[in-house]
Amino acid sequence: MSITTPTHQTSLTNRSQLPAFGFREFILNHDNRFISIFNLCGKISFQLFSAIDLVLRSRMALRKPGLIALFDVDGTLTAPRKGVTPKMLKFIQELRKVVTVGVVGGSDLVKISEQLGSTVINDYDYVFAENGLVAYKDGKLVGTQSLKTSLGEDKIKEFVNFVLHYIADLDIPIKRGTFIEFRSGMINVSPIGRNCSQEERDEFEKYDKVHNIRSNMVEVLREKFAHLNLTFSIGGQISFDAFPQGWDKTYCLKYLEEFQEIHFFGDKTYKGGNDHEIYESERTVGHTVTSPDDTLDQCTSLFLVKQV
Repeated sequence: MSITTPTHQTSLTNRSQLPAFGFREFILNHDNRFISIFNLCGKISFQLFSAIDLVLRSRMALRKPGLIALFDVDGTLTAPRKGVTPKMLKFIQELRKVVTVGVVGGSDLVKISEQLGSTVINDYDYVFAENGLVAYKDGKLVGTQSLKTSLGEDKIKEFVNFVLHYIADLDIPIKRGTFIEFRSGMINVSPIGRNCSQEERDEFEKYDKVHNIRSNMVEVLREKFAHLNLTFSIGGQISFDAFPQGWDKTYCLKYLEEFQEIHFFGDKTYKGGNDHEIYESERTVGHTVTSPDDTLDQCTSLFLVKQV
């Protein structure tokens, strides 16, 4: 006796019998049992996504509104011109769960990325390169400013020519190359030259503390180019920056109007240091740090230790 297999029990392994409109539709049209399976999967998916959404919302809710922790790079998040440590990266991830986090450096984005990682614009809520003259928020470029537009080529050339002559006559133990680096919003000047090795950087920093090479040069330039209304800011180990007045690190604050409490952490907060203006700003709560470890300790005490 032969038994005819009902249409709705057609073998699913015979792909030639599957209609063109798709596997899912075929199942739903041939066996109501599969409808229950798909409905169950849908409920599970909905519950899963709801749980994920709840976790994300709860994390966002932990953040204190209107507060941002803003960090310098060299000497604050990293050792001078060194890469960020895994310990610091993990700390920043934890810190972002409770406060908005930003970084502001005098270097361009390429150099900041060399120190903080290639994903830096996504690892922080705000990234301000060149004191904020190149600004990123949530991984997207939100603003730029140009020194060429502000000063003009003739004034820039006048400044560069004088600096090169000054360095040529400067008697210091070592000179390398790249004495001037032109950036979007500033001119970086290095008496020893940016091509020096890390060991030579360290030696020049010690020499400079005794002989005041950079501070003396800044005084000469400040007097010579008073008509350009430039600000000079000593930062890092081997160089200083020159830029129009108001283009120091306080420039980045124009992008932070929504924050009522801005905590800034930097190591060169003394007068003449490139963290001084933003440290002294009435819009910030300034914190002087001595090393990346000190940054960790101060921030942990301020933001991560539960208040009793």
